Amino acid sequence: MSLLEVTDLSLTYASDGVVVEALRDVSLTVEAGEVVGIVGESGSGKSTLAAVLNGLLPDNARITKGAVRIEGTDLLTLPEAGRRRLRGPGVAMVLQDPMQAFNPVLTIGRQLVDFQHHLKDLSRADKAARAEAMLAEVGISDPAACLRRFPHELSGGMRQRAAIAAALLLTPRLLVADEPTTALDVTMEAQILHLLRRLRTDHAGAIVIITHHLGVVGEICDRVHVMYGGQIVEEGPVDDIHHAPAHPYTQALIACDPAAIPGRAARLPTIPGRPPPLRRPVPKGCAFAPRCPAALPQCRTEAPPRVVLGPRRSALCHRVSP
Repeated sequence: MSLLEVTDLSLTYASDGVVVEALRDVSLTVEAGEVVGIVGESGSGKSTLAAVLNGLLPDNARITKGAVRIEGTDLLTLPEAGRRRLRGPGVAMVLQDPMQAFNPVLTIGRQLVDFQHHLKDLSRADKAARAEAMLAEVGISDPAACLRRFPHELSGGMRQRAAIAAALLLTPRLLVADEPTTALDVTMEAQILHLLRRLRTDHAGAIVIITHHLGVVGEICDRVHVMYGGQIVEEGPVDDIHHAPAHPYTQALIACDPAAIPGRAARLPTIPGRPPPLRRPVPKGCAFAPRCPAALPQCRTEAPPRVVLGPRRSALCHRVSP
């Protein structure tokens, strides 16, 4: 049994009579000890998927089909009380903006102690000591001083480390990190990536990284799922995806990575056009077809097949062959 199993997940948002199909038939698995990346442009459905994994959807979201199982328990069929019990020891989340993780008028220490409310056998002093030890573990040099500070008194990198510490205090089996390095400079980004790499060996669970940065995927992930238009259009081991991308969208993403550009360039490459709006009814055919330089006539009229290319390796494309 996989630690995380997402099966045929579809989700819509409704607002002012407009229905948007944000996720369409998304399936993935994550094993214990793995780091799995979810990559794609803004609007591809990455953060919506992260919210589903934590059971933190807005009121206008509706799951139309599918299942999300964490160690065999279907998160979608649990009552809200059951989801609350699962959050923390089952799944925890690190947000893109660490300020969203903390109350601005309470000290970091007060909040890290309160986050451990499910540990009934520990006193507040024990929880404070545990919080201080975890801050030291994530690389904060003076954890005792950090406990006394308010969130705004910490730098962006320290806040992100404190947010990771807050999640790890709950000893989650699954850690979901939504764009954990986006708001950081390159030095802080490298430090956070180093921390996440260390966590994969120090903690027995799994990590899901949501990002648009292919460099992050290459640095830390074992496998990657490429999302476009609310679908997973390609999946596979990181090395296979980087060196032999099968889907035209994956190829375009890699071509736009500045690290992949040899020498100097007067203009950075881009993918022409815009992501699809996904308003219902969603156009037939491949969502990427209007932007794809290799599109065939059937790409605009027929839904592409999912072609299996190897163990845990597939692409959603008419042009791909086994």
